[in-house]
Amino acid sequence: MGLPGAGKGTQAAKIAESKGLVQITTGDLFRDNIRRETELGLKAKPYYESGSLVPDEITIDMLLSRLDSPDCARGCLFDGFPRTLAQAKALDTALNAKEAEIDRVLYIEVPEKELISRVSGRRSCRSCGAVYHEVTSPPKQIGVCDRCGGELYQREDDKEEVVRNRLFVNQEQLEQLLGHYRKQGKLQVVDGNRDIESVNRDLFEALERR
Repeated sequence: MGLPGAGKGTQAAKIAESKGLVQITTGDLFRDNIRRETELGLKAKPYYESGSLVPDEITIDMLLSRLDSPDCARGCLFDGFPRTLAQAKALDTALNAKEAEIDRVLYIEVPEKELISRVSGRRSCRSCGAVYHEVTSPPKQIGVCDRCGGELYQREDDKEEVVRNRLFVNQEQLEQLLGHYRKQGKLQVVDGNRDIESVNRDLFEALERR
């Protein structure tokens, strides 16, 4: 968990690969279900394509369906989900019904000024959703995705003015989430205002504090 630009996706990928876990993001779930035209994908499509929030019940149902896949038998890593207290409570309830639960919540903490710099330099692929950064992780060819050759662009919500507003809105939601998991004794906070390797090392240490 963390505010936009904290490095959740980068660190989640490293942890998932090392621990042999599946990395799950809601964006990937939405795109996969929409592409396969599943029942849930058809329900989510109008919200996703219009840029609106997909209702929590649809998102949770997609997550639960994904957890039933064989590759999630050992568990999985949620990347950036839940985002609201309501989602966290709904996820707890759904997992409890499956006799499962969230084991550990890792929060990557980064100052606002640094987050704005990170997010405003971000570029996304229109085709596969891969993310780059103009300074820290640029593509081999400007404007072209290394993975699929798709066009790279700056999302509207990555522009500086929008980023500042997103951080303001997300901060309130995040504080509620952190409080929720802190009460459950599952929260571990890691300083994310450092190089990727240092943050990664502390995240792995936090995972071992059981």
